[in-house]
Amino acid sequence: MSQKGFTLIEMLVVLMIISMLLLITIPNMAKSNEQIDEKGCEAFIQMVETQVQSYKIHHNTLPDSLQSLMDEGYIKQLTCPDGRSVQLQQDGSVEIVQSIEP
Repeated sequence: MSQKGFTLIEMLVVLMIISMLLLITIPNMAKSNEQIDEKGCEAFIQMVETQVQSYKIHHNTLPDSLQSLMDEGYIKQLTCPDGRSVQLQQDGSVEIVQSIEP
């Protein structure tokens, strides 16, 4: 009677290899998420600036605030995808509001 299967040593070797691969890939994925958030915020700022110009074309003046863009349906949110707030400047440009970390 012959039983076939994996030995404990073989299972431990496979688990060690999988663990090493996870240790390598998880930090790289975290770095990629930061880059994705940054690019998403840049794209959001460009979109909001475009909507500011659209508002200016329709109303012959710049909006008072981003809230007025939101109220009239030009934009749906006031924050970047990563949660940072943006602010309308007097010249119609949009910038990220730098929050102070504790």
